[in-house]
Amino acid sequence: MTPAARVATAIELLDVIFAGDPAEKTLTGWARRSRFAGSKDRAAVRDHVFDALRQRKSAAAVGGAEDGRGVMIGVLRTAGVDLETLFTGEGYAPASLSEAEQAHIASEPVPFDIPDWLVEPMRESLEDGFADAMGVLRKRAPVTLRVNLRKASTGSAQAALLKDGIETEALALSDTALKVTEGARKVANSAAFKNGLVELQDASSQTAVASLPLGSGLKVMDYCAGGGGKILAMAARCEGRFFAHDANVGRLRDLPERAKRAGVTVQTLHDADQAAPYDLVFCDVPCSGSGTWRRTPDAKWRFTPEDLTALNALQSEILAKAAPLVAQDGTLVYATCSLLAAENRDRIHDFVKTHPDWTIEEARQFDLSDDSDGFFVARLRRKSA
Repeated sequence: MTPAARVATAIELLDVIFAGDPAEKTLTGWARRSRFAGSKDRAAVRDHVFDALRQRKSAAAVGGAEDGRGVMIGVLRTAGVDLETLFTGEGYAPASLSEAEQAHIASEPVPFDIPDWLVEPMRESLEDGFADAMGVLRKRAPVTLRVNLRKASTGSAQAALLKDGIETEALALSDTALKVTEGARKVANSAAFKNGLVELQDASSQTAVASLPLGSGLKVMDYCAGGGGKILAMAARCEGRFFAHDANVGRLRDLPERAKRAGVTVQTLHDADQAAPYDLVFCDVPCSGSGTWRRTPDAKWRFTPEDLTALNALQSEILAKAAPLVAQDGTLVYATCSLLAAENRDRIHDFVKTHPDWTIEEARQFDLSDDSDGFFVARLRRKSA
């Protein structure tokens, strides 16, 4: 495919997505139908689509229309691309620019790339960091690896990755975090990944795990484990007994193989009460994912006030269910990959109001940055009798 054909394809797919179809489903369906498209073509089209979804509102303002063509014009124009080299109307290229498209200049302030109803809640949550976060949301997220301390040091992991053409730089945010600067698409097939030296994990998540009171002999439960990234990160830092639970059992399917690759043992439990009490219960609760919207930009345009209300109720319910699983002198951890106060500080403050025997030891909001996603983590402990 030519560069122009890739843009034309992205425009077609964006129109389908804007009409209501999920982005991943749309891209997967296109790839299966388009045997002529090579891996580089598929990657380029995907990048165009995701860039457009990240910048949907601002790109529409710059491009002059809210459809796939207008948003794609806005994305490319913002990036400084010479549009006339792509919009030629020749072969599989998009139609040539109209006079109106050529002359369009955004006359209003460029809007924020989140749903309108979220602007004020996000502004109130982020305060002075709001403008910077809105700018970061328009960019691609970094590919970040966690060095598995059970099997490697940062230096040895970097050396192993380099053998497969993957260049990395250490991040100050976490002692185990490596940002991939070259060869990101090679990670999954690299020897370092297959042998368990590294895992994909954002730097803020790694830092949150490193801040926990972990030590030898602890009994740890990852209560909303999902794929198990957090429990694997905890198990890499200390000897202990590690358990994982998720309301959706299917999410745990790959955890045994991941744990084997990492060189740790994690027991999955259908009933979290089965091995209670635990010294530490980690609740990475379902949330808006607003701190990770660079990676899943389609999700932010589907997120509604009703979704937030339902999530808040679920988050509070999970905290209430997890608290009794914690040993008398143990730690309850609440975490989200959200930037919204309604999902973060409001939830833990509401919890201690309704559970006065608990107190907040520490709470930290990780900013959305070029090197990490937004993340929130809080440690709670029972008050002494």
